[in-house]
Amino acid sequence: MTRRRGGNQHIPRPPNWKIGSAPEWAMRDLSVLHDESEIRRRLAQHITSTVITNQHINADWVETSKRSAVLIPLLTQDSIPHVVLTRRADHMRNHKGEVSFPGGRMEVGETPTEAAVREAHEEIALPTEFVNVVGELEPIATFVSNSHITPVVAHVDGVHEFVPDPNEVARVFTVPLHELAQRDTYRNEWWETPRGDINIHFFELDDETIWGATGRLLHHLLDIVTQ
Repeated sequence: MTRRRGGNQHIPRPPNWKIGSAPEWAMRDLSVLHDESEIRRRLAQHITSTVITNQHINADWVETSKRSAVLIPLLTQDSIPHVVLTRRADHMRNHKGEVSFPGGRMEVGETPTEAAVREAHEEIALPTEFVNVVGELEPIATFVSNSHITPVVAHVDGVHEFVPDPNEVARVFTVPLHELAQRDTYRNEWWETPRGDINIHFFELDDETIWGATGRLLHHLLDIVTQ
């Protein structure tokens, strides 16, 4: 049976929407997406030179939101840099069946990095001793689940057999970074919502569609790496 490109994702597109513009990396040299060491250097440079703030997020909302963290695991397979992703189980309360990074709520006293690494170990059995954290990227907000999410980027040594926790994860898979930047993979749309127009980022793979918060984080990651 041939699967439909983009998989079985349900996209709750509103009646009023329009196609967005070309991505920031459309005219850039994308050869960096094949170079693990240069990806590491650019990510580290961005993290050390960027002051992370929440100025783009309402301060009152941040105080009442659920603090969360996700791990963006990067690894090299067959000499090609990949990113590790999961598909959430269909019985989850929020974002069920959606593609996401391993992550979840921060426990009392945890830093975002500690929470992201712990959640990755719990959700996909990623051995913590092979996780080399680069640092934190700018946080984002998701109003559907009332979450304030801090993304943590890490490089994973070696190739591992991931074991999904069936209580939370339906599937674990990896995608080459260069595939995500291809013209027939990425697109963005502007959705008209009660909160104003929102730019939604999509990455359409052969059997999955990445969008929502994960799409925003991947878009930001590719923008950083290809600058």
